[in-house]
Amino acid sequence: MSDTLSLEERRAALEQIAQEIRACQACPLHSARTRVVPGAGRPDAEILFIGEAPGYHEDQQGLPFVGASGKYLGELLAMIGLTRNDVFITNVVKCRPPGNRDPLPTEIDTCVKTYLNRQIEIIRPKIIVTLGRFSMALFFPPTARITKVHGQPRRADGRIYYPVFHPAAVLRNMNLRPAMEADFRRMLDLLKEVEATSNNTHDEPPPKQLSLF
Repeated sequence: MSDTLSLEERRAALEQIAQEIRACQACPLHSARTRVVPGAGRPDAEILFIGEAPGYHEDQQGLPFVGASGKYLGELLAMIGLTRNDVFITNVVKCRPPGNRDPLPTEIDTCVKTYLNRQIEIIRPKIIVTLGRFSMALFFPPTARITKVHGQPRRADGRIYYPVFHPAAVLRNMNLRPAMEADFRRMLDLLKEVEATSNNTHDEPPPKQLSLF
């Protein structure tokens, strides 16, 4: 079990996945990428952020959330006393979709089953924060809408799944900023909650991943 792995063993396991991603040709996204974006942060992070897909700047640098959205995400983390080094940040898919289009269901399915699920198992976060609707859809019912469920934690698998807006959506619509900041401020309280109830066996049933496809 990955919860018995040392920090170095987790780091090595995540690097092995990153190497597989760099060589991956499992879906058409590989043909247009500059660099893959496996993810970055603490191998044993208590909070895991999952975005949608790399954008232009991420594709150029090979790191997640390094453009304007990344700057805003860094500001949100600083607001609650955290840095990028305290958490792990990744995306649903690891290669940039051409023209920043939405990732296709087959691309999501391939990347989640092949890489993201393994990353989650290695990191074993206490909170998974979904940034936007695509990552939210992995853990919430297909009828869920981000405008309705943001900031509403779902408890399952001994952890909390926490949907918030994508930083890019907030930058496009600054009216969302107060809600986004309030959702972030609640994160540390949720972390304390999941730590206090880690031995509680009365969780909800495990979420059905990719149930919308």
